[in-house]
Amino acid sequence: MTAEDSLDALIDALVRCTFQVTGVLTRIGGENDLSLTQLRVLGILRDRRPRVTDLAAYLGLDKSTMSGLIDRAERRGLLARDRNPHDGRAVDVFLTPAGQELTQRLDVEIRRALVPQLDRLQSEQREQLLGLLAPLLDPTGGR
Repeated sequence: MTAEDSLDALIDALVRCTFQVTGVLTRIGGENDLSLTQLRVLGILRDRRPRVTDLAAYLGLDKSTMSGLIDRAERRGLLARDRNPHDGRAVDVFLTPAGQELTQRLDVEIRRALVPQLDRLQSEQREQLLGLLAPLLDPTGGR
C-alpha cells in the first residue's frame, strides 16, 4: 500500500467513524428534542463555563446564532448566562441544575450506544487508539 493509499484509507475510516458517532448523537439528540448543535453545546458546558463569544468560536458559529441557541436553551431551563466574575463586560454561559441533569442522562445514553462498538477492542487497543487520537483532538495541534 502506498503512502497515498494509506492516507486515503485513514481518511475513509475517520469519515465512516464520524458518520457512525454522528448518527448515534443525532438519534439521541432527537429523542430528547435537541439538535446536534444543541447536544454539542451541552457537552461542552458539562465541565466549563465559557464566554458566549468563546463558545461561538469553538462551534464555528456567529455570535447571533449562538445567542439564539442559548435563548432557546434558557427558555427550556437548561442554560443560563451571567457576567464573567473576572471581566464584567463578558458574559459566561453555564448549565443550570436541569441542564446538568439532562447532560448526565445524555452521557449515559451515549455511552450505552457506543460501548458495544468499543467493546470490540481489547483494553490495549483502546489505550492505543486514545493515544493516537489525542494529537488530532488537541486544539493547539500538539504545540
